Formats: sequence, structure tokens, C-alpha cells
Amino acid sequence: MNFKFLQQASLDPLGRRDSLAGQLTRTLIVWVGGVWLLCVLGVVWYVDREINHNFDNELVEVSHRMFDMAVQELEKLRHENPSARAPLIAPPQLFSTDAVIYQVVDTHERVLLRSAEAPVNAFDVPLAPGFANTEPWRIYTVRHPSRDLFFQVADPLDERRTALNRTLLGLIIPLGAVLPLLALVLRNVARNELRVLQQLAGEIEQRSGSDLRPIRLPGLPKELRSVGDHVNQLLERLAQSLDVERALAANAAHELRTPLAAARLRLQTALEHDLKRDEVLAALEALQVLGHRTEKLLQLSRAESGASLTRARIDLVQLAGTVAQEFWQDPRANERLKLKVPEDELPMALGDVDALAIALRNLIENALRYGGQGRVVVEVMAPCTLSVRDYGPGVSADQLRTLQQRHVRHGSDRAGYGLGLSIVGTIVEKLSARLELTSPPHGAATGFEARIVLRAA
Repeated sequence: MNFKFLQQASLDPLGRRDSLAGQLTRTLIVWVGGVWLLCVLGVVWYVDREINHNFDNELVEVSHRMFDMAVQELEKLRHENPSARAPLIAPPQLFSTDAVIYQVVDTHERVLLRSAEAPVNAFDVPLAPGFANTEPWRIYTVRHPSRDLFFQVADPLDERRTALNRTLLGLIIPLGAVLPLLALVLRNVARNELRVLQQLAGEIEQRSGSDLRPIRLPGLPKELRSVGDHVNQLLERLAQSLDVERALAANAAHELRTPLAAARLRLQTALEHDLKRDEVLAALEALQVLGHRTEKLLQLSRAESGASLTRARIDLVQLAGTVAQEFWQDPRANERLKLKVPEDELPMALGDVDALAIALRNLIENALRYGGQGRVVVEVMAPCTLSVRDYGPGVSADQLRTLQQRHVRHGSDRAGYGLGLSIVGTIVEKLSARLELTSPPHGAATGFEARIVLRAA
């Protein structure tokens, strides 16, 4: 097994290699550039607003200061030239480039006084207090507080545009120069931060069917640590599956060799003796042993895989009654097997019904086979315990420690004893339960007892 398919995930549909760092860099540049553009637009709006606000404030301040001066100039010109016709022209201002463009108007919109620098059509706006625009001027009109006169001041709009453009250039040019540097920084940051991902991919690539060790990369960030944990869980399941396959092959080679040889010998002997009934029955018995061993091996393989084990609420009384009913159909087991259940209602146990039925069936088979001719008691005990007890010869303390080991023989009449208990032990372990073996049982002189202690649901 190889993990090189992970490398193919980095190829686009056209077969070109594309790194995650490159994608991340481009995405960051696009988003940062978009945010930067929005910020520039916001700055443009704010700067334009502030510049116009400042220019308008200056225009208001100039109009308030010059209104009285313009009125005095109007009265002076009228006194000097009583017969002069309106509009009167004020003398040229000292600095013509910075001259204030203004005029004085009466309530009938008749121009009484105009600055020498003011164009004739500069104030072509309605006569009303406040601001008004007419290309290329910004006009502010104010009314005299005590006389029927209006004072209008004009400011060139070009000056505002020039000030805005100069301010924006001072902001945009440095920001534009920073963008390439920002792209380079983002690229380096993305590569450095994703270097650990390359290390993780390298570790995964090294794993194969002969090397399923967990991945060890200290210092992984939270997201990649989760990926590493899931990969390790996958490796663990793969290793477990391979172990189950190897164990099944080894168990089959060990357990089926003798029954196959016996069946072949019996059939060969039967053929040599013209198919005598005894020899055919012996061969049939050998084939039954072979089938029984095969069933045990399949049960052990299923228990070790643990793939289909569930966690559900189980009524142990009902489970024990169902399994015991199967054995009671055999007249020989019907006389020996007894079922004992408590009078009070027990809590529901947590486990897998099919797996527990297999485990209980194996315990009852062992007790009927190796417990002599005595009785076998299946008991459901509080709080969530299944007990199978026989009163046969039992086992020694040394044998008790090796009962769950596979292929262990405790005498010529005890073939398969360890395999059956190994199945039970594996199922119990997968269900996070506990298997307790005692010989002799409590309160008895001889015998053997196995208990499966489950958790309450």
C-alpha cells in the first residue's frame, strides 16, 4: 500500500502542479488588494469631503469679514460718483492671483458692486443664502443682518480638485508601492506556515503495508493535528485489518490441518475397506469437526476485526433465554443445561447482541464439552453480568492463566478449548467489558465458571 495518491491531489485538471502556498498567496493578495481598494475609495470620499468642508468654511469666513468692507466701499464709490450707474467696480486688489471674487446685490437681484477681478457671469445662481455651484465656481451667498443687501463670494472649483488630486497622489503612490512588497511577504509567510504540511505529506508518503507506524510530528497546528490524528486512526485500523487477516491465515493453517488430515485418512480407509459404515461415520465426524473449527475461526476473525460491533441496549435475560433455547433442542444438552434469572428487573446492558450471543454460545459449548456429565448453569446476575458455570473437574491455577491463549491444549479431550475462550475474550475486549474466569466456582469444590461483566446502558 502506498500513499502517492496524495501527490496527485496537488494537480489541477490540466495536469499542472499547483501548490497550496501559491493558491493561498494569490487568494490573500486578491483579498488584501480588494480591501486596500475599498480603503482607497473610502479615503477618497473622506478627503474630498474634508477638503470641500475646509474650503467652504474659508469661503464663509471670508464673506463674513468682507461684507462690511464691501458695503463701505459701495458707499464710498456712490459718494464719489453720485451719478454713476450700477454696477460699480471696486478697485483692483493688491494680490491679483489671490483676489477674492465677490459682488454686492440688492433684494431685486440688481448688482450694486463687483470686484474688479469678478467675471460678469460668475454669479449666475439663484439669489438665496447658502452654497450653490456653477461651473467653474462655488458660490456662497449671505444676507446682511440689518440691510436689504446680499453678499456673494465665488471660489474656483479647480483649486479644490487640485488640492484633492495632490492629497490622493500623496496617499496612493506609497500604498501602490507597498503592494508588491506585501505580495512577497504574503508568499513567504504562506510557504513558511505550510512547510509543516509538506512534512506531514512526506511522513504519509513513507507509510506502506509493511510500515504502518503512527505519524509523529510535534508542533502541528490545531487543524493539522486533527488531520494527523485521523490519519493515525486510519493507519491503526489498516494495521488491525492486516493483523486479522494474518491471524486468520495462521489460525486456519493451525486449526484445520488436523481435521483435514483426519477426514482424508478416514475416507481413504473407507475406500480401501469397501466403504464400511464405521469408517464413513468417522469421516463424517471429522468433517463435522472441520466445520466446527471453521465456524470458530470465522467467529474469531469477526471478533478481532470489531468492524460490525455496535453499542445498543440489551436485555440480558432475553439474550440468555434465546441462546439457551438453541441448546435445549438437543436432548443431551436439555437435561444438563439450566437457566437461572433474577426475580427483580435488571438494568439494560450496553453491547452488541450478536457478538454477545456468540460469546455466550462458546461458553456454554465449552461447559457442556469439558464439564463432564454434570449440570451446567447459565445465570443472569445483577447488575449486568452473564455467568456460565459447570461442576466438572475444572482446571488448575496454571492452566487458568493460559485458557484464553489460542491453540493451547489441556489434554487430548480438550481440543479447541483455548480457541473458544479466545473468541470470548476478544469479543469482551472489543465491547469494553470484563471476562472473569474462576476454577472452582465460589462455594463449589470442583468446576469452572466464566463471567462476562458488561456496562449498564
